[in-house]
Amino acid sequence: MKATWEKLENNQGVLTVEVEEGKVDKAIDQAFTKVVKQVNLPGFRKGRVPRKIFEARFGVESLYQDALDILLPEAYSEAVNQTGIDPVDRPEVDVENIEKGQPLVFKATVTVKPEVKLGEYKGLTVEPKDFSVTDESIQEELKTMQDRNAELVVEEDGAIENGDFAIIDFEGSVNGETFEGGQAENYQLEIGSGTFIPGFEEQLLGKKKGEELEVNVTFPEEYHAAELAGKPAVFKVKINEIKRKNLPELDDEFAKDVSEFDTLDELKADIKAKLEEKAKTDAENYKKEALIEQATANATIDIPEVMVEHEVNHMVDDFSQRLQYQGMNLDLYYQFTGLDEEKLREQFQADAEKRVRTTLTLEAIGKDAGIEVTDEEVNEELSQLAEQYNRPVEELRRIFEAQGNLETLQNDIRIRKTIDLLVENSK
Repeated sequence: MKATWEKLENNQGVLTVEVEEGKVDKAIDQAFTKVVKQVNLPGFRKGRVPRKIFEARFGVESLYQDALDILLPEAYSEAVNQTGIDPVDRPEVDVENIEKGQPLVFKATVTVKPEVKLGEYKGLTVEPKDFSVTDESIQEELKTMQDRNAELVVEEDGAIENGDFAIIDFEGSVNGETFEGGQAENYQLEIGSGTFIPGFEEQLLGKKKGEELEVNVTFPEEYHAAELAGKPAVFKVKINEIKRKNLPELDDEFAKDVSEFDTLDELKADIKAKLEEKAKTDAENYKKEALIEQATANATIDIPEVMVEHEVNHMVDDFSQRLQYQGMNLDLYYQFTGLDEEKLREQFQADAEKRVRTTLTLEAIGKDAGIEVTDEEVNEELSQLAEQYNRPVEELRRIFEAQGNLETLQNDIRIRKTIDLLVENSK
């Protein structure tokens, strides 16, 4: 097989591939073996039509598409390896010639990983930042623990305050007509959470159990349901119940209830130690991120749009999974926020481009610095993962190899070593 690569502009190029006639004929034979099983001709049992009769009736050309399905994936993969290109998207394939007894010739227009022109990445300077643990940060952590262990108590006579949970029935209408998703019974709404349409929660403040009211709001201009966007709506609301957080006292009994310590002072000391450990990690991450940002800013890259789109796809998928862990899904999220898929993707666009740019820069630095990943480092990484997931190392290795993730693991290690290089050479 012969393959040539012609680089064009905008990170695209044309891969011209010629596959020898022997492989073409073999693929046509394989195609016939597959197709003939589905052929019915009078006088022959299904799947038993002789090759000559098949070709006389249907033509050998009828086998070419199935032969291409057999040939193209392997030929394209081999051509990529031969020419050393690094595709980032599916190719656009144009078959120039396929015929029995002749070579297959096709051209593939391919978008490849862009070249990175590195700037300065050694001797970079990081501005100092204070990560010291304060009494205020310890108190904030205690407050979070206190809030987490609060009891929701039914408020029989009081009025709704910010932070309360209102159990409500509601029915929304626009121009006097109800709309899908605008009704619910015994819905628990945290006042001040910003869950509902802007202005809704504020109008419940001061209301009491049993009260009925009309809440007037306006849907956001960019609401996901076009028929509701920008329109005023009226919600008939009934307050069924009010629940308020009853915060426990911050004393020794609280410490015993929420930790393994007997006194509040011991709990505070433990919080301080953990915050100091976190501060140390935060300081290290701050330094790494600052150096990565500088090295990336110093590099020049013409990023293919398709790489950004792929990253946006990954981010949307990850976001969807996180929502599912919280008992939610994208459709409900769109309903509550007024966004739609297009707007969500727009929100991820800038971060996706930054991630792609950063990854490309770090890969280029690793290559420029000659960073290699040893078998010992891969084995150590697999051992740590095996301990984490409580599975044998060799079993984990087989899984990684079967799923094609061993190279990804190597790349992750290489990126970490590259970041360590930036830190070691920084000022």
